Amino acid sequence: MSAVSETIVREYFELHGFFLQQQRKYVAPSQQDEQIDFLVINPQPSAGSGPLPFVLGSSDLDGIRRAVVAVRGWHTEVFRPAVLRHAPWLFRFAEPSAFVAATRALGGDEPVLKILAVPALPQSPAARTRSIEFLRSKGIDAVIPFSTMLADLIQHTETNRNYQKSDLLQIIRILKTYGFFKEPQLELFKPGRRSRSR
Repeated sequence: MSAVSETIVREYFELHGFFLQQQRKYVAPSQQDEQIDFLVINPQPSAGSGPLPFVLGSSDLDGIRRAVVAVRGWHTEVFRPAVLRHAPWLFRFAEPSAFVAATRALGGDEPVLKILAVPALPQSPAARTRSIEFLRSKGIDAVIPFSTMLADLIQHTETNRNYQKSDLLQIIRILKTYGFFKEPQLELFKPGRRSRSR
């Protein structure tokens, strides 16, 4: 996993008030991206928010108390069912051997969610449903797309602040200052095709 992907996830959860602990700061020769990347704790979770959706949005984070997060930052890959079937190492963080140790490190008796940070899920409803079912069958409780995290970081980064302690937020601030990020616009009337008169 690249350090940039890890930084995006860290900044996103910190933006929403979570405490993070990085499970390890090194990569062992026999274990590449197969373990847990972050342990996260929400010090002020909302009570009784109901069940969380599988694909998390920023408004869903209040319902998370404790979680383990694995980051899979393949930013050119969509997590289609075929990709997931041929990459079993993606889910090793949810196996009991890795998960039990992390749960012990978090302490307490409350349940711990297994969250996977993913580049994207398929757009077509059928493929998306199959991907979600496959991920659930591997013990994943929820996924959070990088597009959700980046959009939130961009929205909350202010141009009149100096984020000298965060390279990522500082780069976002500079790009916003020079107009590289535009405000989202609502397109009510898309131009249609012109019919050719004969």
